[in-house]
Amino acid sequence: MRLKKLIGTFLLVSLVIIYALLATIIAVAHLGDASVWVHLLYFAVTGLLWIVPAMGIIWWMAQPPRSRADG
Repeated sequence: MRLKKLIGTFLLVSLVIIYALLATIIAVAHLGDASVWVHLLYFAVTGLLWIVPAMGIIWWMAQPPRSRADG
């Protein structure tokens, strides 16, 4: 269980770093001449969108370990 949480922690940190870099790169490449409202909408959506994969990782971390068959 501890190994699962350690792996999940590294996955979450990696997700946040990679997601933030990608969202920023996309914003710089495509939103240079856009209005303030487009920037606001983009960063509001991308600021909340990372929660979906993070919830999946946290759900995986919270699951009890699989029982091994004694077979």
